[in-house]
Amino acid sequence: MIATAKTEVMPDSVEGTDEFSRSSRTGSSAAPDYLPARMLNEFTYCPRLYYYEHVEGLFAHNQETVEGSLRHSGLDRREDALPPPEQLAEETGRPVRSRSVTLSSDAYGVIAKMDLIEVQAASARSADSTAASGDSSDELPAPGVSVTPVDYKRGRPREAAAGSIEAWEPDQIQLAVQALVLRDNGYRCDEAIVYYVATKQRVRIAIDGPLVARTLAAIRQARELAAAGRIPPPLEDSPKCPRCSLVGICLPNETRLCAAESDVSSRWVQRTLFAIDAPRTAVADPESAFAHPAASELRRLVPARDDLRPLYLNTQGLSVGKSGEVLKVKERDKVIQEVRLNEICQLSLMGNIQLTTQAIQALCEAEVPIAYFSMGGWFYGITQGLGVKNIFLRREQFRLADVPGFCLRLARALVAGKIRNQRTLLQRNHVEPPTEALALMKCLQEDAERAGAMESLLGIEGSAARVYFQHFAGMLKAGKDERAEIPGESGPGIEDGNPSAASPVAFPFDFAGRNRRPPRDPVNALLSLAYSLLAKDLTIVTQAVGFDPYLGFYHQPRFGRASLGLDLMEPFRPLIADSAVLSAINTRMVTPADFLRTGNAVVLTTDGRKKFFRAYEQRMDTLVTHPLFGYRVNYRRMLEIQARLLARVLTGEMSTYPVFTTR
Repeated sequence: MIATAKTEVMPDSVEGTDEFSRSSRTGSSAAPDYLPARMLNEFTYCPRLYYYEHVEGLFAHNQETVEGSLRHSGLDRREDALPPPEQLAEETGRPVRSRSVTLSSDAYGVIAKMDLIEVQAASARSADSTAASGDSSDELPAPGVSVTPVDYKRGRPREAAAGSIEAWEPDQIQLAVQALVLRDNGYRCDEAIVYYVATKQRVRIAIDGPLVARTLAAIRQARELAAAGRIPPPLEDSPKCPRCSLVGICLPNETRLCAAESDVSSRWVQRTLFAIDAPRTAVADPESAFAHPAASELRRLVPARDDLRPLYLNTQGLSVGKSGEVLKVKERDKVIQEVRLNEICQLSLMGNIQLTTQAIQALCEAEVPIAYFSMGGWFYGITQGLGVKNIFLRREQFRLADVPGFCLRLARALVAGKIRNQRTLLQRNHVEPPTEALALMKCLQEDAERAGAMESLLGIEGSAARVYFQHFAGMLKAGKDERAEIPGESGPGIEDGNPSAASPVAFPFDFAGRNRRPPRDPVNALLSLAYSLLAKDLTIVTQAVGFDPYLGFYHQPRFGRASLGLDLMEPFRPLIADSAVLSAINTRMVTPADFLRTGNAVVLTTDGRKKFFRAYEQRMDTLVTHPLFGYRVNYRRMLEIQARLLARVLTGEMSTYPVFTTR
């Protein structure tokens, strides 16, 4: 039933064998009425994994869980009804094997799906057990029918002393829950069996008093954890973590390091999280607040890159349909491209592109978001499936969004990180790095770290942006002397009402200052498109993590604006969007001939957008070293890591948010 192999048994506390009280599972709406037996396995294996899966409803596949699901698919296809206890007693001579049996227990408040139940005469089984144990007593249990649950596991059994094998503790607890459910439904169950597929061995588990006591204690503790509403800390350097399918969500080592460094640097607790006059280095300066020798030794448990890739469609008039698990892209009823659903992480549509209902349903079922843009690159919105069911994170998000102190502290960190990254980009890429501008931006960064109000912070951010874009042209190292005739619809002919008299406009690939809505030169057109793409990616990431992307802490709520995505976007604007624009221009991936002028606006052609998408995705796939954790991941993975770290701050696991900055 569970698909992960066990590599370590967690110690558990053994409590008394007093009768399980129904009151221990009442009075809380945090957990469902029935606790699945598989969740007790997870709780014993790792309480944090149990909390993610049972309380927050999170799950992710890896190789081991997929293999386990495939192995169980054959068992689940066949469901046999288990005869009532009275009928079994009348048919003791006929062997009974029931598969995929689901039973629940009101007495214990648990439910179990059993892979296989074997039925045999209780007296015979008891006699075999007594003989094997060397018991010379002539007394045997009363004759009857005993049922034995059998559960299939993809791993291997635990090696005990003297070379013997035994079931892992989480498996023992899960099988004991199944036995308790069977007993509560009137069946006799004296033992259970775990079949380990890797070694093709059956391991018997005696359902005795000590095991029942540990199982009842696990049920009680699991319900108390769910009712408490606070996720337990991650395991420390555990061999279980690398093989866990939720390691990319859990981030055990990263969470522990950030929590420890936050405590050392500030000595804060959650209740003082909202203090406005807290030390600024605790949130804004990773070199001082989060520098730690352990960062260089941190295990990287998350992959550096994702195997899935985004799909961009920007040719007007395309239609997208579905055939099986394949998307079919058509132009004038002719298939021009086929894409497997399990190979893409998102679909971006630029302008007038049609999707069939079947394609939308398939994308929603596969949890692949669909992003909509105008032909000019304006980000409209997203279509997505039901998404994350975790209401607890969103509840904390809404609560803290109404706390001015918390919003200001987080906004100060984000803006200071943005200014620092802008300054770094100028130092790296400017032909002659402007000393005065760099010094001024350093001062503005420090001012942002100690800003006393949101209004002051907005002014500081604006001042830094003005200095930054005044020197942005110094980072453009190609295209300044290139001129191209830009076809357009502006000119005397349009004003006179004669479109045919419109004349092409020629201008250099240069940058005089930031302008938008609409952009009036090629560089600003690229910047606007890059910011739209980055906003789209962070909106998708915040939704995937469990946030409400429309409620931010720095950007105030506005109808239709993904404020939280824009919050997290601030430090990444220079690192991803601006860098992608510089790369596209300086490497001549995009030239002035890839633009059109319409009115006073300049937009990319269809081929120009395709070229810039390539430049943007190359930047997103660039590996970068995390300043706190010391390992390298690409920028797309970095966005997810940073969003999950913010979630840790909101849920109280960390007291400070480590903004991503680069040297």
